[in-house]
Amino acid sequence: MSKTTRATQALTRLGVKFALHTYDYDPDADRIGLHAAEALGVAPHRVLKTLMAEVDGKPVCVVVPSDREVSMKKLAAAFAGKAASMMRPSDAERLTGYHVGGISPFGQKKQVPAAIEAAALEETSVYLNGGQRGLQVELDPKEAVRALEAVVVALTA
Repeated sequence: MSKTTRATQALTRLGVKFALHTYDYDPDADRIGLHAAEALGVAPHRVLKTLMAEVDGKPVCVVVPSDREVSMKKLAAAFAGKAASMMRPSDAERLTGYHVGGISPFGQKKQVPAAIEAAALEETSVYLNGGQRGLQVELDPKEAVRALEAVVVALTA
């Protein structure tokens, strides 16, 4: 497994300190983020999942704890929109340049507005996808916010 991805290159370019963690990715796992947390021996709320969605038809990147679900109403409000919906996986892959299960919020082909669940900032470090299946980057959540120029808001139901 390559440990150099567009995500790790983007973080390095921005001067963000991070640690890499690998695990055996299970393509049949019901919930990829929860599987990653279990494989890494980390509390599920510290492993953040990257979701691609649309607010009023415009793409956005959403980062929430792997054990929580996004409230579409809160997501729409975070971007001053009326309606939010999840992006089709094929559209998410085309937009980000990553495969589902390996979508990182960092180093996407096209940078889109991002939002991070406010509760994640209570942690000293969080894990996010590193740009390929089975690769996580551990970093300070405040650095993730800075790197993504993300809004911080309560997003979960």
